[in-house]
Amino acid sequence: MPTICICVEPLFEGASLAEKAERVAQAGFKAIEFWFYDEGPGERNIDELAAACRNRGLIVNDLVVSSADGKIGGAMVNPADRRTYLARLRESIAVAKKLDCKKFISCTGNAVEGLTHEEQHKSAVETLKAGAPIAAQEGITLMLEPLNSPVDHPGYYLDNGHEGAKIVQEVNHPAVRLLWDIYHMQIMHGNVLDNIKQYLPLIAHFHAAGVPGRHELDNGELNYLEILKRIKEMGYQGCCGLEYWPIGPDHAASLARMRELTRAAGWD
Repeated sequence: MPTICICVEPLFEGASLAEKAERVAQAGFKAIEFWFYDEGPGERNIDELAAACRNRGLIVNDLVVSSADGKIGGAMVNPADRRTYLARLRESIAVAKKLDCKKFISCTGNAVEGLTHEEQHKSAVETLKAGAPIAAQEGITLMLEPLNSPVDHPGYYLDNGHEGAKIVQEVNHPAVRLLWDIYHMQIMHGNVLDNIKQYLPLIAHFHAAGVPGRHELDNGELNYLEILKRIKEMGYQGCCGLEYWPIGPDHAASLARMRELTRAAGWD
Protein backbone atom coordinates (compact mmCIF):
# COMPACT_ATOMS: atom_id res chain seq x y z
CA MET A 1 0.00 0.00 0.00
CA PRO A 2 1.36 3.47 -0.82
CA THR A 3 2.20 5.66 2.16
CA ILE A 4 1.68 9.31 3.03
CA CYS A 5 4.56 11.11 4.66
CA ILE A 6 4.53 14.62 6.08
CA CYS A 7 7.09 17.32 5.38
CA VAL A 8 7.49 18.76 8.87
CA GLU A 9 9.16 22.02 7.84
CA PRO A 10 6.03 24.22 7.42
CA LEU A 11 4.32 22.82 10.54
CA PHE A 12 4.29 23.71 14.25
CA GLU A 13 6.33 26.89 14.09
CA GLY A 14 9.05 27.09 16.73
CA ALA A 15 9.09 23.36 17.48
CA SER A 16 12.20 21.23 17.06
CA LEU A 17 12.39 18.55 14.38
CA ALA A 18 11.92 15.92 17.08
CA GLU A 19 8.83 17.68 18.46
CA LYS A 20 7.37 18.02 14.97
CA ALA A 21 7.91 14.32 14.33
CA GLU A 22 6.11 13.49 17.57
CA ARG A 23 3.09 15.58 16.57
CA VAL A 24 2.96 14.01 13.12
CA ALA A 25 2.94 10.57 14.74
CA GLN A 26 0.12 11.67 17.03
CA ALA A 27 -1.88 12.57 13.91
CA GLY A 28 -1.61 8.98 12.70
CA PHE A 29 1.03 9.27 9.98
CA LYS A 30 3.88 6.78 9.67
CA ALA A 31 6.56 8.74 7.82
CA ILE A 32 8.12 12.19 7.73
CA GLU A 33 10.54 14.16 5.61
CA PHE A 34 12.49 17.34 6.22
CA TRP A 35 14.81 19.63 4.29
CA PHE A 36 18.29 20.26 5.68
CA TYR A 37 20.01 18.76 8.70
CA ASP A 38 21.91 22.00 9.40
CA GLU A 39 19.73 24.82 8.03
CA GLY A 40 16.24 26.00 8.94
CA PRO A 41 14.07 27.12 11.86
CA GLY A 42 13.91 25.29 15.16
CA GLU A 43 16.31 22.90 16.85
CA ARG A 44 17.89 20.43 14.39
CA ASN A 45 19.33 17.87 16.73
CA ILE A 46 19.56 14.79 14.51
CA ASP A 47 20.18 12.41 17.41
CA GLU A 48 16.98 13.63 19.12
CA LEU A 49 15.05 13.31 15.86
CA ALA A 50 16.35 9.77 15.37
CA ALA A 51 15.33 8.80 18.92
CA ALA A 52 11.85 10.32 18.49
CA CYS A 53 11.32 8.43 15.23
CA ARG A 54 12.51 5.14 16.73
CA ASN A 55 10.20 5.56 19.71
CA ARG A 56 7.23 6.27 17.46
CA GLY A 57 8.09 3.83 14.66
CA LEU A 58 8.30 6.72 12.19
CA ILE A 59 10.16 6.40 8.91
CA VAL A 60 12.33 9.31 7.78
CA ASN A 61 11.64 9.00 4.08
CA ASP A 62 13.94 11.68 2.71
CA LEU A 63 15.97 14.83 3.23
CA VAL A 64 17.41 17.43 0.85
CA VAL A 65 21.01 17.37 -0.40
CA SER A 66 21.07 20.46 -2.62
CA SER A 67 18.81 23.49 -2.38
CA ALA A 68 16.73 24.99 -5.17
CA ASP A 69 18.97 28.03 -5.51
CA GLY A 70 22.18 26.03 -5.23
CA LYS A 71 23.42 27.87 -2.13
CA ILE A 72 23.35 24.63 -0.13
CA GLY A 73 25.10 21.72 -1.81
CA GLY A 74 25.96 23.59 -4.98
CA ALA A 75 24.20 23.85 -8.31
CA MET A 76 24.23 20.65 -10.32
CA VAL A 77 23.97 22.67 -13.52
CA ASN A 78 27.27 24.40 -12.79
CA PRO A 79 30.31 22.16 -13.42
CA ALA A 80 32.30 24.30 -10.99
CA ASP A 81 29.97 23.18 -8.16
CA ARG A 82 30.32 19.43 -8.74
CA ARG A 83 32.82 18.89 -5.95
CA THR A 84 30.58 20.89 -3.59
CA TYR A 85 27.61 18.68 -4.44
CA LEU A 86 29.55 15.45 -3.98
CA ALA A 87 31.00 16.64 -0.66
CA ARG A 88 27.51 17.55 0.57
CA LEU A 89 26.24 14.17 -0.61
CA ARG A 90 28.83 12.37 1.49
CA GLU A 91 28.02 14.52 4.54
CA SER A 92 24.30 13.85 4.05
CA ILE A 93 24.90 10.10 3.91
CA ALA A 94 26.60 10.25 7.31
CA VAL A 95 23.55 12.06 8.74
CA ALA A 96 21.08 9.76 7.00
CA LYS A 97 22.64 6.67 8.58
CA LYS A 98 21.53 7.94 11.99
CA LEU A 99 17.99 8.24 10.69
CA ASP A 100 17.89 5.12 8.51
CA CYS A 101 16.91 7.49 5.68
CA LYS A 102 17.28 6.07 2.17
CA LYS A 103 16.20 8.87 -0.17
CA PHE A 104 17.72 12.28 -0.95
CA ILE A 105 16.12 15.16 -2.85
CA SER A 106 18.49 16.83 -5.32
CA CYS A 107 17.64 20.20 -6.86
CA THR A 108 19.55 21.54 -9.85
CA GLY A 109 20.11 25.06 -8.58
CA ASN A 110 19.26 28.22 -10.48
CA ALA A 111 20.19 28.70 -14.11
CA VAL A 112 23.79 29.85 -14.50
CA GLU A 113 24.44 33.01 -16.48
CA GLY A 114 27.00 32.45 -19.21
CA LEU A 115 26.23 28.76 -19.69
CA THR A 116 23.91 27.53 -22.43
CA HIS A 117 20.90 25.38 -21.63
CA GLU A 118 22.64 22.42 -23.22
CA GLU A 119 25.77 22.94 -21.10
CA GLN A 120 23.71 23.10 -17.92
CA HIS A 121 21.69 20.03 -18.86
CA LYS A 122 24.91 18.12 -19.50
CA SER A 123 26.36 19.27 -16.18
CA ALA A 124 23.30 18.02 -14.28
CA VAL A 125 23.59 14.63 -15.97
CA GLU A 126 27.30 14.38 -15.24
CA THR A 127 26.91 15.45 -11.62
CA LEU A 128 24.25 12.81 -11.04
CA LYS A 129 26.38 10.22 -12.81
CA ALA A 130 29.19 11.06 -10.40
CA GLY A 131 26.90 10.94 -7.37
CA ALA A 132 24.98 7.79 -8.29
CA PRO A 133 27.62 5.20 -7.35
CA ILE A 134 28.35 7.01 -4.07
CA ALA A 135 24.66 6.89 -3.20
CA ALA A 136 24.15 3.35 -4.45
CA GLN A 137 26.95 2.02 -2.28
CA GLU A 138 24.96 3.17 0.77
CA GLY A 139 21.56 2.08 -0.54
CA ILE A 140 20.51 5.69 -1.17
CA THR A 141 18.26 6.89 -4.01
CA LEU A 142 18.86 10.39 -5.40
CA MET A 143 15.61 12.04 -6.46
CA LEU A 144 15.80 14.87 -8.99
CA GLU A 145 13.09 17.49 -8.42
CA PRO A 146 11.64 19.82 -11.05
CA LEU A 147 10.06 22.95 -9.51
CA ASN A 148 7.86 25.76 -10.76
CA SER A 149 9.56 29.01 -11.71
CA PRO A 150 6.59 31.44 -12.13
CA VAL A 151 5.43 31.34 -8.49
CA ASP A 152 7.86 29.83 -6.00
CA HIS A 153 11.32 29.51 -7.53
CA PRO A 154 12.06 32.22 -10.10
CA GLY A 155 15.30 31.49 -11.89
CA TYR A 156 15.29 27.76 -11.12
CA TYR A 157 16.84 25.76 -13.93
CA LEU A 158 14.75 22.60 -13.92
CA ASP A 159 11.21 23.95 -14.21
CA ASN A 160 10.24 21.30 -16.75
CA GLY A 161 9.18 17.84 -15.64
CA HIS A 162 9.75 16.40 -19.10
CA GLU A 163 13.37 17.52 -19.05
CA GLY A 164 13.70 16.13 -15.53
CA ALA A 165 12.63 12.72 -16.83
CA LYS A 166 15.08 13.05 -19.72
CA ILE A 167 17.95 13.78 -17.32
CA VAL A 168 17.10 10.70 -15.25
CA GLN A 169 16.95 8.59 -18.40
CA GLU A 170 20.32 9.91 -19.57
CA VAL A 171 21.95 9.20 -16.21
CA ASN A 172 20.60 5.66 -16.58
CA HIS A 173 21.37 4.48 -13.06
CA PRO A 174 18.93 2.77 -10.66
CA ALA A 175 20.04 5.07 -7.82
CA VAL A 176 18.77 8.17 -9.69
CA ARG A 177 15.05 8.72 -9.96
CA LEU A 178 12.49 11.49 -10.30
CA LEU A 179 10.55 13.34 -7.62
CA TRP A 180 7.24 14.41 -9.16
CA ASP A 181 5.78 17.30 -7.19
CA ILE A 182 2.14 17.50 -8.24
CA TYR A 183 1.83 21.09 -6.99
CA HIS A 184 4.81 22.34 -8.99
CA MET A 185 3.98 20.33 -12.11
CA GLN A 186 0.34 21.46 -12.12
CA ILE A 187 1.62 25.04 -12.33
CA MET A 188 4.10 24.21 -15.10
CA HIS A 189 2.26 21.60 -17.19
CA GLY A 190 -1.18 20.57 -15.92
CA ASN A 191 -2.30 17.24 -17.45
CA VAL A 192 -1.64 15.71 -14.05
CA LEU A 193 -2.60 12.07 -14.40
CA ASP A 194 -1.35 11.51 -17.95
CA ASN A 195 2.07 12.92 -17.05
CA ILE A 196 2.25 10.76 -13.93
CA LYS A 197 1.28 7.66 -15.90
CA GLN A 198 3.96 8.40 -18.51
CA TYR A 199 6.76 8.87 -16.00
CA LEU A 200 5.70 6.52 -13.20
CA PRO A 201 8.53 4.03 -13.91
CA LEU A 202 11.01 6.85 -13.16
CA ILE A 203 9.22 8.27 -10.10
CA ALA A 204 10.50 7.39 -6.62
CA HIS A 205 8.47 9.94 -4.67
CA PHE A 206 5.61 12.42 -4.97
CA HIS A 207 4.95 15.75 -3.32
CA ALA A 208 1.49 17.27 -3.04
CA ALA A 209 -0.15 20.54 -2.01
CA GLY A 210 -3.19 22.54 -3.00
CA VAL A 211 -3.01 24.73 -6.12
CA PRO A 212 -2.90 27.71 -5.93
CA GLY A 213 -1.47 28.70 -2.56
CA ARG A 214 0.39 25.52 -1.55
CA HIS A 215 -2.05 24.83 1.27
CA GLU A 216 -4.06 21.73 2.24
CA LEU A 217 -4.92 19.17 -0.45
CA ASP A 218 -8.64 19.96 -0.17
CA ASN A 219 -7.99 23.65 -0.93
CA GLY A 220 -7.64 24.54 -4.58
CA GLU A 221 -8.30 23.38 -8.11
CA LEU A 222 -7.01 19.79 -7.88
CA ASN A 223 -9.14 16.82 -6.86
CA TYR A 224 -6.52 15.06 -4.76
CA LEU A 225 -8.90 12.35 -3.59
CA GLU A 226 -9.21 11.21 -7.20
CA ILE A 227 -5.54 11.83 -8.04
CA LEU A 228 -4.30 9.71 -5.13
CA LYS A 229 -6.78 6.95 -5.93
CA ARG A 230 -5.59 6.87 -9.54
CA ILE A 231 -1.90 6.81 -8.58
CA LYS A 232 -2.59 3.82 -6.35
CA GLU A 233 -4.48 2.11 -9.18
CA MET A 234 -1.41 2.60 -11.40
CA GLY A 235 0.45 0.33 -9.01
CA TYR A 236 2.57 2.87 -7.17
CA GLN A 237 3.74 1.58 -3.77
CA GLY A 238 6.00 4.40 -2.57
CA CYS A 239 5.46 7.58 -0.58
CA CYS A 240 3.75 10.87 -1.28
CA GLY A 241 4.96 13.74 0.86
CA LEU A 242 2.45 16.38 1.90
CA GLU A 243 4.55 19.53 1.62
CA TYR A 244 2.03 22.24 2.40
CA TRP A 245 1.50 25.34 4.54
CA PRO A 246 -1.68 25.11 6.64
CA ILE A 247 -4.11 27.97 6.18
CA GLY A 248 -5.05 28.26 9.85
CA PRO A 249 -3.13 28.15 13.14
CA ASP A 250 -4.40 24.71 14.21
CA HIS A 251 -1.88 22.47 12.48
CA ALA A 252 -3.01 19.36 14.35
CA ALA A 253 -6.55 19.80 13.01
CA SER A 254 -5.16 20.34 9.52
CA LEU A 255 -3.18 17.10 9.72
CA ALA A 256 -6.26 15.24 10.98
CA ARG A 257 -8.19 16.44 7.94
CA MET A 258 -5.39 15.35 5.60
CA ARG A 259 -5.26 11.95 7.31
CA GLU A 260 -8.96 11.48 6.65
CA LEU A 261 -8.65 12.51 2.99
CA THR A 262 -5.65 10.33 2.23
CA ARG A 263 -7.11 7.30 3.97
CA ALA A 264 -10.26 7.73 1.88
CA ALA A 265 -8.00 7.50 -1.18
CA GLY A 266 -6.60 4.19 0.09
CA TRP A 267 -3.20 5.41 1.29
CA ASP A 268 -1.62 4.32 4.55
